[in-house]
Amino acid sequence: MTTHRLIALATLGSIALLGGAYAFQHLGGLHPCKMCLWQRWPHVAAIAIGLIAMATGQHKLAWLGFIAAMATAGIGLYHTGVEQLWWEGPNSCTSGSTVGMDVDDLLDKIMNAPLVRCDEIAWSLWGLSMAAWNAVLSSLCALFWLIAGIRR
Repeated sequence: MTTHRLIALATLGSIALLGGAYAFQHLGGLHPCKMCLWQRWPHVAAIAIGLIAMATGQHKLAWLGFIAAMATAGIGLYHTGVEQLWWEGPNSCTSGSTVGMDVDDLLDKIMNAPLVRCDEIAWSLWGLSMAAWNAVLSSLCALFWLIAGIRR
């Protein structure tokens, strides 16, 4: 497979993942949490990098695409850990621990909580949440970017 095709596949992968996220949001009614939004930005960067690399023939940009794809995969993996309660996420995005809180603090925490929590799984397929699928599929995109970068 040519370097150009590898970059095209990686770019299309990010387009599909970002498009899927928007479809779940606007057609499926699943509003994103803060960490979901974080995962979108590296896809935007990867798409821009891919389009520029294909238009200019600057295939060495594949390394930047690789970094972008690994960034969103890493955020997706981190988000998956938060969803699985392996670790705590950002305080502004998770329910966190309520152990030792008095009633007033607990009520204040509930009243000031964001509408969409990062530690709740809104949708899953075959036991994997959207964040986990993003991590897996973005890693595949990163592999295409990596091979394109090596072949350059």
